[in-house]
Amino acid sequence: MSAHPLTAFVGLGAIGLPMAASLVRAGIPVVGVEPDESGRRRAAEAGIDAVADIGGIGTAPAVIVMVATPAQLSAVVDAACAAGVVDGRTWVVMSTVGPEAVRADAARIAAAGGHVVDAPVSGGIARAAAGDLLLFVAGEDEVVDGVAGVLAAMGTARRVGSAVGDGQSIKVVNQHLCAVHIVAAAEALALAERLHLDPAFLLDTIGGGAAASFMLSDRGPRMIEGPEAEVRSQVGIFVKDTGLVADAAAEAGIELPLLQAARERFLAAADIGLLSRDDSSVLQTYRAGEEGR
Repeated sequence: MSAHPLTAFVGLGAIGLPMAASLVRAGIPVVGVEPDESGRRRAAEAGIDAVADIGGIGTAPAVIVMVATPAQLSAVVDAACAAGVVDGRTWVVMSTVGPEAVRADAARIAAAGGHVVDAPVSGGIARAAAGDLLLFVAGEDEVVDGVAGVLAAMGTARRVGSAVGDGQSIKVVNQHLCAVHIVAAAEALALAERLHLDPAFLLDTIGGGAAASFMLSDRGPRMIEGPEAEVRSQVGIFVKDTGLVADAAAEAGIELPLLQAARERFLAAADIGLLSRDDSSVLQTYRAGEEGR
């Protein structure tokens, strides 16, 4: 028998499944919640038992939620309230949904007797699989301390505040920078191509200098591969997340022209059919129409 209590994990998608697998490797028993049958099969292959709806989470005192959108988070809370499985549990919201959404659903969870930890993540699929994510954790000390072992199994937890929403606010800034840096890297490689430079040589030449960035070194090689590159983070994620950044900026009363420029590029990538491709394929928006030049 495990020394750890059962943990429920809602959302066993591209990043959720490796996160749940990290818990299992740490000796934490997991029951997954995944409505998609194929998703439950993938979970089983990873050694994780999964149920189709949240009413099947049993006695798990902690529930991790890793869904894609604010609407999906609200749907999870709706289902949990209807199933009567909110009271007395700690809900760890690790999805990127924005400050307003997490505060609204946290209020509903609290009204039903639950507790909330706001803990969005950064690092992508590879770091999720390695249990090496960065977690932006906010919540009451006693509540956060109660799930510290669960959080540690998935990466490094950085305490960023005591109020639900503080974690999402940090993540909004994180995604602003990520979006702008990815598009900056794509734009630089597009310029290199127009100057008839070898993109691979360029990355090797400038990658150790003042112009280096994580996104240039990480996304750059996949940009060179083209739209068939392995999908590690979809264009659709940045379509959603730049929207959350824009919403947060509007609420805060600040203009973000660089964010808007990057958002337009991701939207353009979606418009040419790249929504489910790797986010590095945003480079294709600079190439679109070049055949006619």
